[in-house]
Amino acid sequence: MSEQTTTTTTNNNNNNVRVEVDTSFENDSSYGDELSSYSASLISSVLDYRHENGRRYHGYRDGSYLLPNDESESDRLDMVHEMCLQILHRKLYLAPIKNPQRVIDLATGTGIWAIDFGDLHPSAEVIGCDLSPTQPTLVPPNVKFLVDDIESDWTYEKNPFDFIHARSLMISIRDFGKLIKQCYRSVKPGGWVEFQDWDGYPTSEDGSFDGTALKRYFDEVYGAFEEAGYEARPGPKLEQWFKDAGFVNVHVEKFVVPYGIWPKDPHLKKLGAWNQAQAEANGYESGALAALTRYKQWTKEEVIVLASQARADGRKRNIHMVFNFYVVYGQRPEN
Repeated sequence: MSEQTTTTTTNNNNNNVRVEVDTSFENDSSYGDELSSYSASLISSVLDYRHENGRRYHGYRDGSYLLPNDESESDRLDMVHEMCLQILHRKLYLAPIKNPQRVIDLATGTGIWAIDFGDLHPSAEVIGCDLSPTQPTLVPPNVKFLVDDIESDWTYEKNPFDFIHARSLMISIRDFGKLIKQCYRSVKPGGWVEFQDWDGYPTSEDGSFDGTALKRYFDEVYGAFEEAGYEARPGPKLEQWFKDAGFVNVHVEKFVVPYGIWPKDPHLKKLGAWNQAQAEANGYESGALAALTRYKQWTKEEVIVLASQARADGRKRNIHMVFNFYVVYGQRPEN
């Protein structure tokens, strides 16, 4: 068995950021009308979306996920995908996988990561699973999407994966420890699991974030998620969860991601621009509406005011907000 080791690095030599002045269902005809009726019922339940406060939310396991699944949110998630590619210097993953044949992307969202991975590895079978069937239908032939709740008990152990990937599950998952243990049981001996996730609470190196409407936004919104049982800062905890699950060769990388174009470094400035762009694409409202109205009894109008104030602060060049993004991967022992 390999020794369990951990390496921590960052994406800049100096930690200080310098400021510049279908799903689809197939019917077996032998079952006739009975199966057809059952499949229609399943499809209806999956597509029976919740409409609330002008946004659309998933129907399957209603209430499990508190962000929208409408077209506006899909556009924002694709922007987040591009931002993550920028963070990782155009890499989809960092784990040292070789010739993967069976891969799953957990909570795939728009399916864009799974589609890109399928294009990159045409010999691999790639599955993307999510609560919402909002992925495109025109995809590479080796990619398919399933409607599934990854926090329910899995059955993938019977046909394990070479690589399991998950990204940005913050404020989506209640029990990361259980989820990562299920990944361990569902990956082949010698296979890899990689989680890419955030410490959801931003900060600033110069104190400029303190006392702002931005800070109030994150305190209120993530406080509501945490009271509802969701994990808002999984990034720095992933390493221990991987070790507790039994993974070896655990590797950690931490990346500083600014908000806005105030950094002097060109790479960080680009990251900051992408971060601000995705947040201003209804990101503030998407993150706050369901959590605050369902769990804290806020009105829609109160949420919109909070989001507007946070957005206005985010445009101030003298507020130097930064997030930490973690990539953690580990290997299931060969024996």
